[in-house]
Amino acid sequence: MRLIFGLILLTVVAGSYAQTVSIIPQPVSLEQHKGAFVITKNTALVVTDAGDESSASFFNNYLKQIYGFQLAVKNKAAANSIVLTTRKFIQAPAVEGYQLISGPQGVRIEGDSYAATFQGIQTLIQLLPVQKAASLKIASVTVKDAPRFAYRGMHLDVGRHFFPIAFIKKYIDYLALHKMNYFHWHLTDDQGWRIEIKKYPRLTQIGGFRNGTIIGRYPGTGNDEQRYGGYYTQDEIKDIVAYAAQRFITVVPEIELPGHASAAIAAYPILSCFPSESTQHPADCAWAGDTTGKQVQQTWGVFDDVFCAGKETTFEFLQDVMDEVMELFPGKLLHVGGDECPKSNWKRCPQCQQRMRDHNLKDEHELQSYFIQRMEKYLNSKGRSIIGWDEILEGGLAPNAAVMSWRGEEGGITAAKQKHNVVMTPGGWMYFDHTQSEQEDSVTIGGFTTVQKVYSYEPIPAALTADEGKYILGAQANLWTEYIKNPRKVEYMVFPRMSALSEVQWSSKENRNWDSFEKRLQTQFRRYDLWKANYSKAYFDLQATVQPAADYKGLTWKLATKQAGAKISYLVQKNGQAPAKAWAAYKAPIAVQQSLTITARSVAPNGTMGNAVVQEFKFNKATGKPIQLTYQPGRSYPGDGAFTLVNGIQNTKGLARSKEFLGFEGDDCEAVIDLGNATEVKEVIAHILEQNGSWIYRPQSITVWLSDDGSSYREAGTASMFVQVTPLKTVGVSFAPQKARYVKVLIKNHGLIGDGQAGAGHKAWLFVDELEVN
Repeated sequence: MRLIFGLILLTVVAGSYAQTVSIIPQPVSLEQHKGAFVITKNTALVVTDAGDESSASFFNNYLKQIYGFQLAVKNKAAANSIVLTTRKFIQAPAVEGYQLISGPQGVRIEGDSYAATFQGIQTLIQLLPVQKAASLKIASVTVKDAPRFAYRGMHLDVGRHFFPIAFIKKYIDYLALHKMNYFHWHLTDDQGWRIEIKKYPRLTQIGGFRNGTIIGRYPGTGNDEQRYGGYYTQDEIKDIVAYAAQRFITVVPEIELPGHASAAIAAYPILSCFPSESTQHPADCAWAGDTTGKQVQQTWGVFDDVFCAGKETTFEFLQDVMDEVMELFPGKLLHVGGDECPKSNWKRCPQCQQRMRDHNLKDEHELQSYFIQRMEKYLNSKGRSIIGWDEILEGGLAPNAAVMSWRGEEGGITAAKQKHNVVMTPGGWMYFDHTQSEQEDSVTIGGFTTVQKVYSYEPIPAALTADEGKYILGAQANLWTEYIKNPRKVEYMVFPRMSALSEVQWSSKENRNWDSFEKRLQTQFRRYDLWKANYSKAYFDLQATVQPAADYKGLTWKLATKQAGAKISYLVQKNGQAPAKAWAAYKAPIAVQQSLTITARSVAPNGTMGNAVVQEFKFNKATGKPIQLTYQPGRSYPGDGAFTLVNGIQNTKGLARSKEFLGFEGDDCEAVIDLGNATEVKEVIAHILEQNGSWIYRPQSITVWLSDDGSSYREAGTASMFVQVTPLKTVGVSFAPQKARYVKVLIKNHGLIGDGQAGAGHKAWLFVDELEVN
């Protein structure tokens, strides 16, 4: 059964049915009929093809785990049965179209491939009730379905924090339940090497463990000084790969090169450009030299000590590693990283410089391209293909490489235009380590990515033609684990965003609709409860919106809740005064015309109280005034537009709530504020973030001009002295009091990041939180 995208759209037959059908991701076509089928322990599961046994086993295991019973598996159809059939005339194994028909007599699932039949099982699971019972009533439906994208992935970083085999399997099950088919397993990084390589045992003996971990958000408040680590044996990895294959999921291993190599270099220092006393080939030595100065990293960020591109030893080592990796992972794709590779060591390494001369490489970016292309040639000779982060474009893309576009969409667009396959995974939408609640009570890496933002993502950029768009294989979300130490936190970070992602990956663009998804999400929350998954409740947070007052004289604070029937109340505390004695019922947006703090809360009809929202407003003469930007912020850090800089809210959590920042990649921040009339001013202060490990650098300077008419400006002053106001810095320009209506502020970007610094050679980010006019 082949489905033609664009010709078959979602269909729901009108009528009144006792059961609500709620399927995520939204199928291509869904018709609901009268009647129902009831699954009990007497229902048969009919399998006539050995290729469908994995699907039957998955369904039975789900029934046993959630509802406490299993079905007898038979090879002959009868009444009261669920029949699995895979069509024989469809040859392509990647075809995943299926049809599911349920009625009072039973259920029939027909797939175009074994994988397709398995996807039909996931739809059947979503027809099951979301409460435990001995008899499971499912609606009568006809579902015709197939995925939009061939690559539907989730990533898990086990380098920063290690997770046990049992949870890796559980994570894979979560992917399967969301019709995903690729598991990107990030196995090596600066903070840990997690895969056993028998030829190089020190990779796990030394590289698999670090002697401490920073406390809190980078750069941290100290070090716990506790040995931490772990690794997967080759037998464990084979078990995981087989487990995933039974769920029609391909595991893509990532072995980072040439950067993020600290753990490997700690084990075998000769792999560095500057190995100190180590001179032997790593395979030949029981002790690979003095490791003084070489360590498995205990903090986060990007480090200069990368694999030496000038030594043949490096490539011999990596080829040996890849030989063992290929024995463990039968999939065609191998991820080679390629991201965040500082070039400072290469620039001063005689062997790297000689390599550049020998191959007529004009700079170190081309040396990285040489590195990647050489590894690709080796892996291609073994029948494998590489995929890497979008930095592998720099210096020239390897001939057959696929690209994962994480630094926005630009890398993916460039690669697709060059006719290379692409998986879209831009950080602003697809990084699930980002905060999802404005009231986040745990440490995260920053960002602000809600379930609605994830759902809004369109993987095929508008900049591509229809033919170029065919090179977009699909989308993937990434879960980096610097601040994720245990499985419950993993679940908290991925749910419900994984459900939104699944619909982005699977459903046609025409069939995606937030209002529809939001209704189905309510059932999905109950399904998470059934799974006992520790999902985020951020969706139910009070939604607070700050806007300028209609006359630009102050602000308004608007509140809303997604909890049906909930009532909102609030408490006001003016600065320096005791809070109000009684909570006021929220009926309309609250006018804010001075510095104060408002606390709001919601109470559900059953008396359950939601998380309180506490917002402090700090007023100055620019608060709530009209503001315009000369240069727009990056797509990943747009804040609430220019208004972010005058909304009276000063960030107190660094990157925890990035919507309070405007982020400019390489550009200056130039703004013009209209004070409304001639106003006496004597000082302008900018609140900025400096977090070099994230490529966010302090600006060079701030310059202020004043104007009476918005056309003719006079310079008021320049400053470059910064004051630490944890977690931010401020830089201010003071001058003799004078009247002006318009204030122009230019905050000069740091520019290109210098050698030896995180992100060397790249444009620095400038993060601005608030502009004060006093």
